Amino acid sequence: MPRTLFRRSLSIMFIFATVVPVFAWHDAGHKLTGYIAWQRMTPQAREAAVRILRAAPEDSQIAALYSIYGFQPIDVKKMEFFIWVPTWADAIRERTFPVRYRKYHHSNWHYYDTFWRSENGKVVFVTVSEEGGQALPQLKASERTLRDPNATDADKAVALAWFLHLAGDLTQPLHNSARVTDREPKGDQGGNLFLLTPEGTPRESQLNLHSFWDGITIRSVPLKQGQCELDYLSDLGGRMMKRHRYEDFAARLQIGNYEAWHKDGLDLAISSVFTPDLKRFEMPSPKYQKAAFELSQKQITLAGYRIADTLNSVFAAAPPASNPTAPN
Repeated sequence: MPRTLFRRSLSIMFIFATVVPVFAWHDAGHKLTGYIAWQRMTPQAREAAVRILRAAPEDSQIAALYSIYGFQPIDVKKMEFFIWVPTWADAIRERTFPVRYRKYHHSNWHYYDTFWRSENGKVVFVTVSEEGGQALPQLKASERTLRDPNATDADKAVALAWFLHLAGDLTQPLHNSARVTDREPKGDQGGNLFLLTPEGTPRESQLNLHSFWDGITIRSVPLKQGQCELDYLSDLGGRMMKRHRYEDFAARLQIGNYEAWHKDGLDLAISSVFTPDLKRFEMPSPKYQKAAFELSQKQITLAGYRIADTLNSVFAAAPPASNPTAPN
């Protein structure tokens, strides 16, 4: 690892240290949504986004990362900074920064669950006493703040950081689903209660279905020894965009229709996550893992395209005509 990259990594770890488990799409998945979005964003949208994020409140520590991406071309620095921001909403779960944690962390903003169960082979939607999360209304609220001419750039920065994160969360199928069973009458918490490790496995060694899906990308394509993270994201993100072209997602983008985003994720949870071959206390088959990776790539790419189109609209600029895959 180059010395400057090592120092930068240590600085990021110090400011955004986290001891919590894996979250939606893992750190790499959220950064991939940022990378893909950046490729589709217009120059005007890029400049506006970075300017607003640099105006974030000091206690949020969002803007602090800009200076860490230091000695490199300014366009690369801006891109790396933007790519990191979708992970902020997970980083602030760390309780050793109590002011930041109390002010900005909202655990129930990361999901928007619909409760359902399978009865005689049919899906039945049910009502339970549990709260289903706030991701959908918070996405709407974030966009409203970004479009509000009276909102300060500081407020817009926090709204943008949440938008970048939640747009990725809602494309992870299990952030839209709470499956109800006799074992989990109040829902399975997005697959968190569905264990894939043998029954009785110590807690620290357990793997649940939610974490399996969150980490499927980095587990399937791990960062190589000594590989720069930006090279990793550029290579994998570029391959995702080449395989899943923007033009092929026209019917699924549904910009501004967050209910449709949620339904899209829920439908995939029902049809593609809880497949007949999935068994509790057993690791999924190689076939299932391959299918999960393929779907995750499509969903992460979709999230990036949705983010880009939304921000291009917010910042009043037309989308580019081509489908670039290389960093600018």
